[in-house]
Amino acid sequence: MPNAPAAAPEFRRRLLRWFRRHGRDLPWRRTRDPYHVVVSEFMLQQTQVSRVEAYYRRFLARYPSIESLAAAPTGMVRESWDGLGYYRRAANLHRLAQEVVRDRAGVIPSDPAELRQLPGVGRYTAGAVASFAFERSAAAVDTNVARVLRRAFHPRAPAKALVTRLWATAEQIVPRRGKSAWAFNQGIMELGALICTARIARCGECPVRPACATGRRSPVTLTPARSGAKGRRRGPKLLS
Repeated sequence: MPNAPAAAPEFRRRLLRWFRRHGRDLPWRRTRDPYHVVVSEFMLQQTQVSRVEAYYRRFLARYPSIESLAAAPTGMVRESWDGLGYYRRAANLHRLAQEVVRDRAGVIPSDPAELRQLPGVGRYTAGAVASFAFERSAAAVDTNVARVLRRAFHPRAPAKALVTRLWATAEQIVPRRGKSAWAFNQGIMELGALICTARIARCGECPVRPACATGRRSPVTLTPARSGAKGRRRGPKLLS
């Protein structure tokens, strides 16, 4: 594996400091309950954070434990998901709960490789659950993270093998200590969602600009990015 980018230590420091001061207070950030984290990650795929918050609270009020979700009828789970769309997520989440209760005594694994064996869990979701529920030092590259990493460290990289390179960079720069790894992964997603967005890169407001290859050569005013891109919290193409 190649060495981490030279700017990685400064990037980490700046990102962690910014997130600890400015990160949004979201309900799934207040818990390390693996079941709650899994529910949030399934809901956040391809869906805006603002839409997910109310659904997340209602879903957990109706199914407060993985056992209660596993025992629920399929139609009831689908009804609880109505309005979020992408209903395959609900079916996979239901299957995951049933499998974990049946085969794992209701215990969600902490290892990313084991998590990837569960229904609906790809490389991204496995890393996110390992990091956010268990504070494991695991990379989690969704579309927001991929955008930040590409602009910060690989702005001129060819499209061929770019996904592999971005995952390698994420694995190199994620902190090794659990709490810092949790904050780093939350922070880089937050940066991609709020500042380094698909539509515009707010380089003048970016806390990691001095450690970013794109930011160092960009004006402080808003910088247009590719037209037609969607600034959602999650996306399917870089999850595995």
